[in-house]
Amino acid sequence: MATKKVEIVISPKPAHFVGDGFRVHNFIPSVQGLDMKRMDPFIMLDYNSKFHFNGTETPRGVGVHPHRGFETVTIAYQGRVEHHDSAGGGGIIGEGDVQWMTAAKGVLHKEYHETEWAKTGGIFQMVQLWVNLPSVYKMSCPKYQAIKNSDMEKVDLGDNGFIEIIAGEYNDHKGPAFTYSPVHMMNAKLKSGGKANFNFPANFNTAALVVEGSIIINGKEKAPSDHLVLFKNDGENFTIEASEDSIVLIISGMPLDEPIYPHGPFVMNSKEEIMQAFEDYNLGRFGYLAD
Repeated sequence: MATKKVEIVISPKPAHFVGDGFRVHNFIPSVQGLDMKRMDPFIMLDYNSKFHFNGTETPRGVGVHPHRGFETVTIAYQGRVEHHDSAGGGGIIGEGDVQWMTAAKGVLHKEYHETEWAKTGGIFQMVQLWVNLPSVYKMSCPKYQAIKNSDMEKVDLGDNGFIEIIAGEYNDHKGPAFTYSPVHMMNAKLKSGGKANFNFPANFNTAALVVEGSIIINGKEKAPSDHLVLFKNDGENFTIEASEDSIVLIISGMPLDEPIYPHGPFVMNSKEEIMQAFEDYNLGRFGYLAD
């Protein structure tokens, strides 16, 4: 099989706040070359690099807002988040855990620093991905998956470290997340000098975010902490070697190859569907959630 080569290594753009609780660098779709069509089915990637929040009695976060047509995936590396939605989903995302919310036909949603964590504060580090839904599932019922770190399949690489699978497969081991289209998502937690090999179909859109440490890809390109590696769609195999103890988020997904029509918190297939989403939201069809 051919090597999946690096297309570009991307440094983080200046950070901005989402609400008052999430200081993020946006990679998808605001970076040139990382638009929604190129990264399909990954239509948004916000990275909250390490940031220290002081303690407060009033948890910081984002108030009630709607979503329709896609899924939000929040991966906690440091810090704790509390989530609630109008479909009854919710809970606390602890360090190492993942919240996978399927907005589908529509939910109201809010997320804040977890109350007790907020009181003391500390280093906060998270990733939020938006994964597009195939058109046939965009108006299905909302769903919520709370994925504890202890439930993730972990593939031991011996002295190299291990792979922590959130969704999809690695070496015939499967992650716990249910997905509506083929999506692979995993953390490579590698020791200094450790290597891991990956294999995804050539047409899958594939990227790697260096959450911790620094890496060398295919024995050539270097990527430091907080940088995103975009792979070309010209091969299947690639290798990551850790220059120091590292954590790397790997994402790879099959393009849906459907029209993408985004507007704010809604991602549908046409302007008419977006207009319907706003009408349904204004008529209260997304349910109720107290702020």
